[in-house]
Amino acid sequence: MLFTESLKKNHQFRFVYNRGRSIANRYLVMYVVKNSLDINRIGYSVSKKVGNSVVRSRVTRLLRESYRLNEHMLESGFDIVVVARAAMKDASYADAEHSLKHLLKKHRLLKEQKDVYA
Repeated sequence: MLFTESLKKNHQFRFVYNRGRSIANRYLVMYVVKNSLDINRIGYSVSKKVGNSVVRSRVTRLLRESYRLNEHMLESGFDIVVVARAAMKDASYADAEHSLKHLLKKHRLLKEQKDVYA
């Protein structure tokens, strides 16, 4: 993770839940709050409603990988918590990536892409 650290402590998650802005779609809920750092910090929450430990681990891996491959396109200086919904257990990698990108766009965290052909 080049530009990102993990949120690990309960008080960090609670801060983002209480102060952050949330947007949801079919698979995920994303909470975002600005931090005073030059890096992003991200945490993943996958509850037992999603499935057993094998399913929860798979969902977490899908989300981590889709974030990792797209983090170079993100603005920096935010704390992000991604909460998986129960529908995520049947989702493919493409669904996870599309859902994550959709929420990042809604939160205006994606940098503007320059058109190389213009």
